[in-house]
Amino acid sequence: MKKILAILASLAIAGAAHAGCGKTVENKGSLSKYDATAKTIVVKEGDKEATLTLTPTSTVTDKDGKPVEITALEGKDVVVVSEHNKIQTVKGA
Repeated sequence: MKKILAILASLAIAGAAHAGCGKTVENKGSLSKYDATAKTIVVKEGDKEATLTLTPTSTVTDKDGKPVEITALEGKDVVVVSEHNKIQTVKGA
């Protein structure tokens, strides 16, 4: 019983540490698709695609840094910074 509790406790700590790891990923490419229902975007870079999720704290700006709607960037080049596929910033390139 003690072994099971020790294993569960270590898994809980490992999961909590992974959730707040702070590792960000930068995707550069064309914003090829926006799904308003699912709140997702697809960034296409060459033959690779990344599907990322917008959150209430995501910021979307044009290349000059002015806030815009995500639909204004559809089909344009963007730089997206995300953590665990949750978007932090989308900026027009």
